Amino acid sequence: MRKSASLAVLAVTSATVLSGLTATAAHADGYGDTKITKVVVNGGKNVVVGTSGAKTFTVAVTAQDNSGIQGAKIDILGPSSGFFQPTKAVKCVAATNKKVGTCTATFKIDPRVDLYTNALAGTWYVDAWVDAKDDDFFTSDKAGSFRLQREGKLTVNASPEPVKKGKTLNVTGKLTRAHWDVFGDNKWVNHGNQSAKLEFRKKGAKTFSTVKTVKGNKNGDYKTTVKASVDGDWRWNFAGYSTHAAVASGVDFVDVK
Repeated sequence: MRKSASLAVLAVTSATVLSGLTATAAHADGYGDTKITKVVVNGGKNVVVGTSGAKTFTVAVTAQDNSGIQGAKIDILGPSSGFFQPTKAVKCVAATNKKVGTCTATFKIDPRVDLYTNALAGTWYVDAWVDAKDDDFFTSDKAGSFRLQREGKLTVNASPEPVKKGKTLNVTGKLTRAHWDVFGDNKWVNHGNQSAKLEFRKKGAKTFSTVKTVKGNKNGDYKTTVKASVDGDWRWNFAGYSTHAAVASGVDFVDVK
């Protein structure tokens, strides 16, 4: 669905697709011994989309049949009548034993033209139809699932720098998120009332440890104080949830005198 379409067309199309999705629960059907054994979307990672850059990812459907796999049709279905088709022809590659084949579809989502509402974020499903060489087939509108998430940004600032050992260090930050708009006027907006972990990594260390958890205000601002002890990096870390991607801020190194 394209944002360039009229609002009337969007409304009619959305209602049509939505009725098709909600009329029945998950549906699977087939003939013969064909079956889908695995579905991997985006290498097993969530699909995270911001406000401008297009996101390209693959959906790999692995299936088997005693005659081998010949081809497949793969689409993805989401909330708020979301629907996307591949941008390239689906390619199927047979495994060594010839009975198993993996069919891969490539998708491209551009938030400026494809994501017309934030309600599209959430759980999406893979709608797959697989054909075998002996005319057997298998189809499922929920062959697999993944999360399409709104991208987030998180900042950090620790002051004063440098700071005397034992003195108070002020650590602030701000969390924002991608906002998808039907007119393509996408922007970054405040993501308020969310908890984030304040983490510290001692100079020379490889990993961060959690110092405390802080809840941001309604504008997505974080502010807390800690006692300065040793040199190291400070950052905020937001865990994310179903519709919003996890994000860690950059680091702010503080020299403790």
